[in-house]
Amino acid sequence: MNHVNILKAIYKSSNHHAYFSPTNYQISHNTFNQSLDLEMNRKGTIVATKASQLLLTQLRTRLFSTTSFTGSVITEPFNVPMSSTMGTTRLLTMPARNYSTHVSSGSSKDKKEDNDTKAVSSYWGVAPPTLTKSDGSAWKWNCFRPWEAYQADTTIDVKKHHNPVTWNDKIAFWIVQALKYPTYLYFQKKHIHHAVLLETVAAVPGMVGGMLLHTKSLRRFEQSGGWIKALLEEAENERMHLMTFMDVYEPKWHERALVFAVQGVFFNAYFLAYLASPKLAHRITGYLEEEAVNSYTEFLNDLERGVMEDVPAPAIAIDYWCLPKNSTLKDVVRVIRADEAHHRDLNHYASDIHCQGHELKEYPAPIGYH
Repeated sequence: MNHVNILKAIYKSSNHHAYFSPTNYQISHNTFNQSLDLEMNRKGTIVATKASQLLLTQLRTRLFSTTSFTGSVITEPFNVPMSSTMGTTRLLTMPARNYSTHVSSGSSKDKKEDNDTKAVSSYWGVAPPTLTKSDGSAWKWNCFRPWEAYQADTTIDVKKHHNPVTWNDKIAFWIVQALKYPTYLYFQKKHIHHAVLLETVAAVPGMVGGMLLHTKSLRRFEQSGGWIKALLEEAENERMHLMTFMDVYEPKWHERALVFAVQGVFFNAYFLAYLASPKLAHRITGYLEEEAVNSYTEFLNDLERGVMEDVPAPAIAIDYWCLPKNSTLKDVVRVIRADEAHHRDLNHYASDIHCQGHELKEYPAPIGYH
């Protein structure tokens, strides 16, 4: 039926007997087109609304329910017929991803299972492996893995000292001396307090140096000779010292505030120093590690003399340094002192490389030097 016939039918049913002229036809034709467009828009809105309702119905159980979805699931796309006055629309519906997220029912049993097993399905498929110790017992640390544990070389010379000869060495030495005396004056014989603050600062140089070497390697499209890994290992090792002492002593609020201020200043100062002169920065770190060795020697002497109580070693220290189960704080301080001595040697070695006019990448880094 064309537009003329439709308009004639409308005209006859309206009880009007006006003359049907072309002008009247044009007006009626325009009116009909507008009415038809409005009707099509209305029907389209109805179809879209029904499609949205159907989609929400499919997803409501998975997205908004507080219970686990354990029944049968739809795994294939399917067509949903939607009837309207304009015809039938077939809507292709895809199922929501299945079993990508585990939703607890809220019961105490489910909570206990979640806490014990932590077996949560991950959308990305990243699930932590089940690790065990050499004796078959479960590995309970997430901050490091069994293959990262090691036995510290406690036979290292803890009295070694780099004599400042050049102006670069002397500047680095006196910077460290200027930082040492206020620290000793503040902490005095509070060795645990001193160790906590010391480790929050000692972990900075390795991270800054590794970060700058990392960006340099990317910028120059060249290898670093393993020095990025070596410096980041140093930073991580210092951080593990701090985590160990946190099991022995909890810093007070004013000590935390002091750490916040000192770390902020030292990080930025060391960053600028490394940009200006890597040999100076590494020499400063070498002298800082020498002072760390001296402070841990005093700590160890007081433990051996009975000035401080020799408490059992934290569990994290036993697993990290592969210590015997009956180890004490004295054993922990001894291995930490050995770590600091190794860091001392590494940074003095790096500074010597720069002082001789070479770059670190020209010499293999002592990765895993413990």
